[in-house]
Amino acid sequence: MNPPQNPNPAPMKSLVLLITAIFLMASGVVFAGDAPSHAPTFVTEMANFANREQALQLDGITEKLAFRAKQQPFLLVASLIFLAAIGHTFLAVPITRLSHRVQRDHEAKIDSLYAAHGQATQAADRVSFKATVLHFCGEVEAVFGIWALVTLGAMFVFYDLTTVKNYVMSVNFTEPLFVVIIMALASTRPILRFAEACLGFFARLGKQTPAAWWFVIMSVAPLLGSIVTEPGAMTIAAMLLARKFYPLKPSPRFAYATLGLLFVNVSVGGVLTNFAAPPVLMVAAKWGLTNTEMLLHYGDKAVVSVLVSSAIYFFCFRKELAAMGERVVDHDGDGVGDLIQRERRVPRLVTLAHLGFMAWTVVFAHYPPLFMGGFLFFLAFSQATVGHQHEISLRGPILVGFFLASLVVHGGLQGWWLAPVISNLGKLPLFIGSTFLTSFNDNAAITFLASQVTGLSPQLKYAVLAGAVTGGGLTVIANAPNPAGQALLGRFFGDGVSPLKLALAALLPTLIVALCMLLFPDRGIDAMFAPHPESAIHAKSAP
Repeated sequence: MNPPQNPNPAPMKSLVLLITAIFLMASGVVFAGDAPSHAPTFVTEMANFANREQALQLDGITEKLAFRAKQQPFLLVASLIFLAAIGHTFLAVPITRLSHRVQRDHEAKIDSLYAAHGQATQAADRVSFKATVLHFCGEVEAVFGIWALVTLGAMFVFYDLTTVKNYVMSVNFTEPLFVVIIMALASTRPILRFAEACLGFFARLGKQTPAAWWFVIMSVAPLLGSIVTEPGAMTIAAMLLARKFYPLKPSPRFAYATLGLLFVNVSVGGVLTNFAAPPVLMVAAKWGLTNTEMLLHYGDKAVVSVLVSSAIYFFCFRKELAAMGERVVDHDGDGVGDLIQRERRVPRLVTLAHLGFMAWTVVFAHYPPLFMGGFLFFLAFSQATVGHQHEISLRGPILVGFFLASLVVHGGLQGWWLAPVISNLGKLPLFIGSTFLTSFNDNAAITFLASQVTGLSPQLKYAVLAGAVTGGGLTVIANAPNPAGQALLGRFFGDGVSPLKLALAALLPTLIVALCMLLFPDRGIDAMFAPHPESAIHAKSAP
């Protein structure tokens, strides 16, 4: 008798992969103990720049930037490398197209060569090394990792290997690790079925047509980010769009509009609480922001902007949504095409267990040993309930985590020029500057740097935080959840998502958010940013 076979080896493979990753990270921590404990020179210098400039009576932004670049030339080089990485993202799509062309030419050459000798082509022979390398260079998730290596190489040239090791070990990789875990959990079948059932309550008001589902996913799902965190909401919304909307083949214009709107809505949808949006989390403890204050002074504007933006895009593409409704089947016999899908139920206890694992991850989002340990138990549970799961793939989450980890490496070297810019602007210029700078830096980095500037008035604190969440949808690097959305939906955009088209698609909803944040009357901002005891704030801020 043959031994019984595992019906789904994916969870076990994922378990082995994750255990290996944890072992490697743990080994890095152990070996890092041999390194000197002092911070790299440029980190110490960045912390002292403000005091030295005050002593030298340097007031202008230009004077400060020139002084800092002269004192630490490596920081200028690091920023230029980061600028090159941003430029690389705009070339990702053309590079991907080139890789496809090189692959096709290679396959034609190999097929012709083998045919001339009367031999069959083997799959391994059709792999082109050049095409593979080009494809890797065209992966947006890999771009910043490639340039992070260049940055570390430049650091080695300017300093030494010890400095490189000390800097890498000083970088906080908690957020990338958290996004990996929350993406994997949010993409499981029980969580998706639960989210679909919750959103289906609203979609039934529109007879579950493609138009109804599109509007619900674009408006309600992002607001759930205030509970399940923005990365969780992005994963759920993107996977539902991949299941219910993009297979209906929207026009390229509508496809980009949906992606841009999703990024903007998720960026502002997490501000109803003080723990779900990364830019809010970075300043919640230091500025004393409570859940109630976030809901009253940011949440109301976020809800209005999400609903208005979704309604405008719904109106603009109403004809295309109606045409989609005509192409789908009428499952309930009411004469209207719908997206009702009958699937095998997931037992209630299995769903509750998955929700428990997600809650554990959110509560301990700043304690990697706890949320990663919880994920190991989750993988064991998913193995035991394999009949109610679909394949758990960690490739997407790990790529997104790699992207964010690389971005953190770059971001830690941009404070030398960001801090003077932030500290020398008024309310409206600071809001506009924060929105613009967020497009080229993770918005959590913008608010974290602002929290390090002393003497910011309540109005300026409001402006920088509002600007950071407003600009979070303009580019894939503007907000931590965006890479997750692009990784899940990128396959519907041919050779890849165009950064320029994405920015254009997100521009209108970004302007709507900006108008809501700036024009809504709010007399409680000064009281909101009044000092609070940090012990009253449950969110933990980390750089």
